[in-house]
Amino acid sequence: MKTSKLLPSLALGTLLLAGCAGTQTASNEQGPDPRMAAFEETLKAVEAERKKAASVGGEWRDIGKIIKKAKAAAAKGDFDKASKLLEEARFQARMGYQQAMEQRNAGPRYQ
Repeated sequence: MKTSKLLPSLALGTLLLAGCAGTQTASNEQGPDPRMAAFEETLKAVEAERKKAASVGGEWRDIGKIIKKAKAAAAKGDFDKASKLLEEARFQARMGYQQAMEQRNAGPRYQ
């Protein structure tokens, strides 16, 4: 009589463990990396500032190269490096815009 009660309990326990193992595997499969989403959002902001600088003729030479390196770093999963590169590109875009606006009337002044 003890074995007749033990066998269903053992079978139920085995099924529960198998179910838990399957659930754990499914939870390990993650969706898109949240750091990639943050990178893409920052990239859009940097691209907007780059276009703003370009609209007044103030886009600096290396902004495109820096953004390209940031994309490559993000593709490899190095989001810290990608973030630093985007911040550098953002700085250059802002300074390029500022420089173009400050020097828009620059030129020789003849008297």
